[in-house]
Formats: sequence, C-alpha cells, structure tokens
Amino acid sequence: MPLNRRKFLKKSAVTGAGVALAGAAAAPAAEAAEVTKGPRPAKRYSLTVMGTTDLHGNVFNWDYFKDAEYTDAKGNAKGLARVATLVEQVRAEKGRCNTLLIDAGDTIQGTPLTYYYAKVDPITAKGGPVHPMAQAMNAIGYDAVALGNHEFNYGIETLRKFEEQCDFPLLGANALDAKTLKPAFPPYFMKTFRVKGAPPVKVAVLGLTNPGIAIWDKAYVQGRMTFPGLEEQAAKWVPKLRSMGADVVVVSAHSGSSGTSSYGDQLPYIENSAALVAQQVPGIDAILVGHAHTEIAELKVANEQTGKTVVLSEPLCYAQRLSLFDIELVFSKGRWTVESVAASVRDSKTVADDPEITKLLQDEHDVVVEYVNQVVGTATATLTTVDARYKDAPIIDLITKVQEDVARAALAGTEYAELPVISQASPFSRTSQIPAGNVTIRDLSSLYVYDNTLVAKLMTGAQVKAYLEYSAEYFVQTAAGAAVDVEKLTNAGGRPDYNYDYVSGLSYDIDIAQAAGSRIKNLTYNGAALDDAQKFVFAVNNYRANGGGAFPHVASAQELWSESTEIRTRIAEWVTAKGVLDPKEFASVDWKLTRDGTPVF
Repeated sequence: MPLNRRKFLKKSAVTGAGVALAGAAAAPAAEAAEVTKGPRPAKRYSLTVMGTTDLHGNVFNWDYFKDAEYTDAKGNAKGLARVATLVEQVRAEKGRCNTLLIDAGDTIQGTPLTYYYAKVDPITAKGGPVHPMAQAMNAIGYDAVALGNHEFNYGIETLRKFEEQCDFPLLGANALDAKTLKPAFPPYFMKTFRVKGAPPVKVAVLGLTNPGIAIWDKAYVQGRMTFPGLEEQAAKWVPKLRSMGADVVVVSAHSGSSGTSSYGDQLPYIENSAALVAQQVPGIDAILVGHAHTEIAELKVANEQTGKTVVLSEPLCYAQRLSLFDIELVFSKGRWTVESVAASVRDSKTVADDPEITKLLQDEHDVVVEYVNQVVGTATATLTTVDARYKDAPIIDLITKVQEDVARAALAGTEYAELPVISQASPFSRTSQIPAGNVTIRDLSSLYVYDNTLVAKLMTGAQVKAYLEYSAEYFVQTAAGAAVDVEKLTNAGGRPDYNYDYVSGLSYDIDIAQAAGSRIKNLTYNGAALDDAQKFVFAVNNYRANGGGAFPHVASAQELWSESTEIRTRIAEWVTAKGVLDPKEFASVDWKLTRDGTPVF
C-alpha cells in the first residue's frame, strides 16, 4: 500500500507575538455503527491514534558505530522504515480515515545521520539538504510531533529550519517566548473526522515538552524561551480545547511517567510528569509518553478530580515500537463521548523495512556511512568501555585528556592560565571499543555518543570533593567480604551510567563499604591531601555544567570559557593531530574502588 503523503493541515505560522494556531482539515467520511442503547439507536465511532517517541534519528535498522545491522540481546529492530510498515498495516486494518499518527519528541539528534545533517552538511546552509527525519516523517504521514529536549541541541536556527521542512506541526504548549510568554510553537493540533450518518468527531492533540531544556540547552534558550511545567500548561490548554469542541483530547508529552527529576531542585517543575498530568488535569483521554526510553504498553491513571481513567502508553525508543490507542466513542444526547480507551504496542522486529522509505533515504544513509568510516589515526592497543563503570579505564582517560588540553589552550594568556586543569567524563557506553589498528570517526563517535560541548568552570577543592561524593552514590553499598557481582554493583537508585563521573588530575579511592556521602578517601592532588581552598579549572560537558544530573556546585560555579564545538569532534581532532593513539599519552589510574581500604579489584 502506498505511503500517505497528503498534508492534513497547513502548518501554523510562528510570529513574534506568539503563534497562529493550526486549523483542522477533514478526513474522509467513515461509517458510524449503530447500536441499540435504550429505546433509541446510538452511533459509535472507532478511532486509532498511533504514536512513536524518542526516534533519535533512527531511520534504518542500522548501527553506524558498528557499521552493521542493529542487533541487541532481545532481538529488537529499530528505525522509521520499520515503523512505516507497521503504520500502513494499522491503516489497512482500521481504515486510513480512522487513524492519526503522532510522536512525542527527540527526533533530530542521536545518530551520525542526524549529526551529519546538522553539522557537516547542515540543513541551515543556503540551498542545504532536507533533513532525513523530515523526509521520512513527511512520507509516512505524521500528523503532529511534540518537541523533545534534544530538538534544541543544535540551536534554535536548526530547529526552525527543521520545522520549516516538516509537513506537520511541531507542538510545544509549554515552550514559550521569554519576552511575551506566548507559545513559540503551536500548542496543539486539531483534526476533524467526518462520520457518515453522524456529526464529525474532533480530535485535539496537545503537545508538551520538557522543562529541563532550560538547564540542558541553556546556551541556546536562555533569554529567548522559557519552559513552565507540563501540569500547569495542560490545565490551561485542555479546557480551551474542550471549549473549542474537541471530543477527544490526546496529550503528546516529552516527559516520562515516573514523577522523578534528574535536576534536583534547580527547577520548580517535575521532569517526568506525564502521570501527574493525567492525575491532576481533567479532560484528557490519553497520553503518549516520551523521554524516559522505557516501554509501557498501557498504564491507567485515575484523574483525582473526576475519577476518570486516563490511558498512557510509551513505545520503546528508536522506533522499536509503535503505540496504539484504540478509542471507542458513542454519540448520545447530541454529543460524542469517549466510552473506552485501550493501549497496546506493536513491535518493529515483526516487519520488514518499507521499500519506499529505503529508496527515499538510501543516498543520505550511504553518505553518512562513508563519513563515519573515515580513518583518522591508528591505535597501538585496543581500548574498551566494558568495565569502565567500575574500573578506571584508559578509554575514558582519553576523553578527560582531550578536554584538559582544549580547556588549557583556550585559557592560555588569561588570568586563569596558571590554575591546574581537571576534567570529568562518564562511561556512556558499556560496549564501545576502539580497536588496535586503524581508528575511524565511528570508533570515536561510539565512545562519545552525545553532542555535548565543553565548558570550563572555576571550582574549589572543597567543591570538587562534594562533587566526587555525589558521583560515588552511583555504587551500591557493598560490605567488606561480601561477594561482588559487577552487574549489581552500579546504578544505585536507578542512576544511569551517564550520571557517574570520573575526575582526572586527582587521586582518590571510593570506599563502597561506606554509606553514600562518606565514600571518598585518600583524595590527593600532586601527592598531597587536597586543599579545600585550592582553585581548579574544571573542564566539563555542557550538560553537567548546566546542572544535568544535579551534581553539586558545578551549575552555579563561575564560567571561564565555553564553546560550541562538540567534544566528539575535539576527540577526533586530537587523534588526527597525534596520528597515533597510544595509551601512554593519556592513560592514568586516578581512582579505584575499595572496601575498608582494601581494593575491590
């Protein structure tokens, strides 16, 4: 069946004063089933809302870092080409005129494919290319997409260009212009479904994004945009949508359902608040959940005011799943009412790539494959992250060494040039490897999978110690003499690997037999106990510098310097300049795990 390329609406125009809201285009008429309900027959209508989230630039079932088909231990498959096949199956089953396709954000960042068309051959260049994600999503026929936090990673100009290239609106009811406090993007999308023999059904999709953007992409949005809480803005917009005649209200929220935040008390808003929106804001029928990279086929939440059940679903990231909300409506007493909502997911591994999407984007894919396979140097030994989360691994030392060198060069000739430079890095991946021999861009990209940039902050010895204590909370407390299972040693309290930091330039032990907050032992600088008053230049990625992970002191510390070049690019430049990647030039044992003073390994 051919893909649906028809535009369902004319995209809203964004103005300095706010936004002109999208009008609705009518879908073809569908039959309304009659049922006997009391003395009079009632009309029924079945609607299916399909949803994806956290696509992160995955068009094909391809691992650019391994230069091979994507595989994992569970046999998953990913990519919009697979989703396209699933979408067409659902449209065939349900009737194309009875379906809606939406997404919950994080679209244009995450793979070398998206990086290439943001930085190497940017869509913002005069006469530049059309973004691969815009091409694919236009071809599949998305109706609306909520903004994710990673949409802002390349700056407002890139995001606006992507928006211009899309045949669907990018929604963000809580993405406000900082001066006018009016929506900087369309808050909602509304579509009318014509029903034969009954009044039309109006469906509204409210888009909400993550308040953490104000922290994570501060450099791009500060003074330009502000991001209030999801609950607050949903409470504002849902009644408006109902007053405009919406029979069904679906929220597409780039926010997880756990009710937790990674940024501590830096913002008065909850990062993962989708379930709270369902609980606190009446008038919502379903919520497509994003951001958390988890799979929730169906979650039912009772609204505390009405008692009504709101159904949530989060499809697995990278287009590995497609969520379906099957919504049953009944027309009674002059209006359509939602009678039931049921959610489920469909699995991308059960279908093949859609040949039309493959044909559409094969050239872009091939260009990026060639790009990431460029050789930039040679390695004298194999470097791996396999055990980097619990042992000081040379491959992470490479990151900290590059950051130290870049920050030191940037501050040369300034009043801070004589201060010692220390550096942080996280074991992002458990599978990254730089093999002995030729080193390619994809090898280095797999080591640093995020598009973070470098910042230099001014920190004291006392602040650095507090920083290390917070980082050490990552380890599960393990008594001396107890068996050590490395699979259960880390991620205490659910903390992800990217929120555990090495710090170079110091020497210290992490005593995991001790309670969190009292684990850093034998902390020294240049062989002497660390002086609380000692000042350091702290080379840190922008996510951490802006408060990501809620590490103490760093967000409020004085900023000495920052840049827009990605750390990944700096690593490639460093290796290219050296020609040879030799651990002797960067590897050092700065820390180790102990229990009551005895090394764990």
